[in-house]
Amino acid sequence: MRGFRAMQSFAAAGLALLAASFLHTAVLAGEINTGYFGNVAIEGYDPVAYFTEGKAVKGKAEYAHDWLGAEWHFANADHLQRFIADPVAYSPQYGGMCADGVAYGTMTVNIEPEVFSIIDGKLYLAFDPGAKQEIEELPGQIEKAEANWPEVKARFQE
Repeated sequence: MRGFRAMQSFAAAGLALLAASFLHTAVLAGEINTGYFGNVAIEGYDPVAYFTEGKAVKGKAEYAHDWLGAEWHFANADHLQRFIADPVAYSPQYGGMCADGVAYGTMTVNIEPEVFSIIDGKLYLAFDPGAKQEIEELPGQIEKAEANWPEVKARFQE
C-alpha cells in the first residue's frame, strides 16, 4: 500500500510538472497566448476580422506577421496592413487569454476564438459562452481583469 501511494504521489507530481510546462510553453511568445503547441496567436484567427466583419475568420499563413514574439495570421493583405499599422488596436486584451479567467486571477490558455466580445473598441476572447456572458454582463468584470492582469501575466512568464 505504501509503495502504491508513493507511485500515486510521484505520478501527481509528474502531472503537475507537465501542466506547469504546458502553461509556460503557452506564454513563451511574451505575453501572447499561442496555445500549448506552436507559436500562432488566436489559433490562427484574423484579429482584424473581429472588428471589420464582426465575426471570427480563420487567417492564412500566407498573410502572416510576427509581433510580440508570436505569429499572427490574417485573411487578406488589407487586414495584415491594418494590423501592422496599429497592432494594439486589433490585438485581443490580456494577450488573448480568456478575459473572464483573468478577472478571476487565472490564466485560461484554452480559448474558443469564435467566442468573443468587442467592448468599448477592445477585443476580449473567452473560454466558452458562459465566460463571454460573464465578461459582458457581470458588473466590474473587466475592471477586475484589468487589475489582475499584471500579476497574472508575471506569474506565468516566470
